[in-house]
Amino acid sequence: DLHKPIDKRIYKGTQPTCHDFNQFTAADDTIALLVGFSAGQVQYLDLVKKDTSKLFNEERLIDKTKVTFVKWLPETERLFLASHASGHLYLYDAEQPCGAAAPQYNLLTQGEGFSVFACKSKTPRNPLLKWAVGEGALNEFAFSPDGRSLACVSQDGCLRVFHFDSMLLQGMMKSYFGGLLCVCWSPDGRYVVTGGEDDLVTVWSFAEGRVVARGHGHKSWVNAVAFDPFTGAAQAPQPPELSGGEEEDEPPDPLVRRSPAVTYRFGSAGQDTQFCLWDLTEDVLYPRPSLSRARTLTGSGDSGVPVPGLPRSLSRSNSLPQPAGTGSARGPPPDVPPAFSVGRFATLTLQERKGPSGSEKEHKRYHSLGNISRSGEKPPGGAGSRGRLDTAKVLGTALCPRIHEVPLLEPLVCKKIAHERLTVLLFLEDCIVTACQEGLICTWARPGK
Repeated sequence: DLHKPIDKRIYKGTQPTCHDFNQFTAADDTIALLVGFSAGQVQYLDLVKKDTSKLFNEERLIDKTKVTFVKWLPETERLFLASHASGHLYLYDAEQPCGAAAPQYNLLTQGEGFSVFACKSKTPRNPLLKWAVGEGALNEFAFSPDGRSLACVSQDGCLRVFHFDSMLLQGMMKSYFGGLLCVCWSPDGRYVVTGGEDDLVTVWSFAEGRVVARGHGHKSWVNAVAFDPFTGAAQAPQPPELSGGEEEDEPPDPLVRRSPAVTYRFGSAGQDTQFCLWDLTEDVLYPRPSLSRARTLTGSGDSGVPVPGLPRSLSRSNSLPQPAGTGSARGPPPDVPPAFSVGRFATLTLQERKGPSGSEKEHKRYHSLGNISRSGEKPPGGAGSRGRLDTAKVLGTALCPRIHEVPLLEPLVCKKIAHERLTVLLFLEDCIVTACQEGLICTWARPGK
């Protein structure tokens, strides 16, 4: 009954900022809900058992800053994570108390831009663990579909992916500029999509540890990204095998690959009140590394035939506005076929992954940012520092490719659907749900439903 709420609460002196239902334990007799607040507390409620309510961080001894995101651990009854504007992430046990004094911590592990601490206490108490991630607010996090990896996006513009149990950094990506505000995983766990203050959506490959594509369609910050698990995911192909030489079995006729299979679809919603739908197709995810062929095809006249391995939108990417100060980040001059620069980049990345020093490069990419600066010096503050990455040094590296070095997607659909900035996007089987700053929650019917 949409006219009468199941429960209604009014809070004084603090506002709810985020919430999460425990889908794993949800039943007729229990609906466990977590609510995070602007002053730092987290409330546990059961909407069926009305008398069950607990408050964590009540005296704000653990963290005094706003709770930015809260989430139950996948398939657990009691454990949940809460991230804060302080850049800290805390692991709680819903059955444990918080303690009457501020917690003391022992350092468990640390790496480039993060540290993990355990609570020093003779008896179990919350928080069980504290993570310090990046610099500035930790804006959102998401568990991979298998529950093993945790992707975090921070105000310092970094996406960091951790192996949750071992607390080790598995991969990293830097925004084009500004903070990253939202993150989600593809249903198969292969790709991570982020959105943020660069007005772009960025697709990052978890397996390869590289930016696969960027999407340009929003005119302001991107607040929410989500994959549509009910479109295209079923026909996701396997990546082609990468052999030493050129692909021999490539279809000679370029028309064969004219309409690549839609492998993934995702949506984004932003502060520009626009909702965008994006398709990630096979030709973007698995670009063909054969440079010579791409060039001969481009030279054979503008017949409108797309070059294998390149999205059609790339030829238009030169006209996209470039952020000031990027200098050589502009696209190739109009007289140089865009296929050239991208083909060369694809070849470079593929060769980089092969060869004797491949494992060394992998290690560097995943575990140290020393390779960011040309001279190889570490960022100031040593390995455990939470220092901000210097965008000028990172631009053009695997962490943050220049605009013309990766395919630029254009949205399939871009529609203004609200009067105030959009904050929530959710794909369900029969509809799409959005919410905006005005307080309106809207359901949109899928075509044919």
